Amino acid sequence: MTILIPSYEPDVRLLNLVMQLQTFKLGPIIIVDDGSGPGYRGIFDTAEAYGCIVLTHEVNQGKGRALKTGFQHIKEHGPQAGVVCADSDGQHLPHDIRRIVETLLTQTSLGIVLGSRRFTGKVPARSRLGNAVTRAVFSLTTGSKVHDTQTGLRGFPYAMLDWLCQIPGERFEYEMNMLLTAHKERYEITEQFIDTVYLDHNESSHFRPLADSFRIYMPILMFSTSSLLSALIDFGLLFIMQYFTHHLFLSVAAARLCSSMFNYSVNRKYVFSAGRSSKVRQSLLKYFTLMLLVLLLNYGLLYFYNEKLIIPLLAAKILTEISIFVFSYWAQRRFVY
Repeated sequence: MTILIPSYEPDVRLLNLVMQLQTFKLGPIIIVDDGSGPGYRGIFDTAEAYGCIVLTHEVNQGKGRALKTGFQHIKEHGPQAGVVCADSDGQHLPHDIRRIVETLLTQTSLGIVLGSRRFTGKVPARSRLGNAVTRAVFSLTTGSKVHDTQTGLRGFPYAMLDWLCQIPGERFEYEMNMLLTAHKERYEITEQFIDTVYLDHNESSHFRPLADSFRIYMPILMFSTSSLLSALIDFGLLFIMQYFTHHLFLSVAAARLCSSMFNYSVNRKYVFSAGRSSKVRQSLLKYFTLMLLVLLLNYGLLYFYNEKLIIPLLAAKILTEISIFVFSYWAQRRFVY
């Protein structure tokens, strides 16, 4: 078993972790210095003196790239055993790292083992809120639940290293992309609950709230943009058809058909990255089966708002689209692509 630790501007906690892990004799420890600079060379030299392998990025490239550097090194130089990734800031306790190693050793199928925090006790507000949001985004995106989507304590069998090196993302978004891709590829995700540790209100974290959150939430932002453009097409055609035909169902059906063709093409290629791995005929059939259901919901809600509640058509249309947005996203991720 290999312990892989990406590290940027560490302190003595990295060395304490290394010394404690060595008492467990879990296997070699690889540390990736992600461009920390000359001021931190002493810490990494000491880690090497303790027997660790240290790989160095000349400039900071991000956690995702640091993990990939470690995975690539293990692929090329071994050992051909599982890999457990842990953070260097003291948040992952040695006995919890050992638990992930033990779980990985007993695993019978390919999949990821997560060391998931329960977020009990004194947890910084931004960490609690951040995980709650990413947990909700992951659930909405995949239809599955993971208690701690942001944990850096993760275990992988050796056979997954090629796959791990191909996942897009260079910084913190890499870990979310990993979970999203694992779900799409039907890899099992197993959670082992660990202690929740935050030192000095998590001041050692290098997570950038705006830039890194934007990267993490990109899938839902892309879907929102696709849905907005489709809605504009749908709105325009609905009012044009209604003006000329004065037939609500015909107008709704024609507008929805045209906007759905646009939405399917954009979502398949850009949002859910189905690409060649998803057969067009199969996904198209599933998509339009879903769109038929959405069409009926769309008409039913529009009729209810416009005809029964006497809400103007524009306002009724906006309420209808809001009502079915979340359902449409969840269903496309879960059943179509």
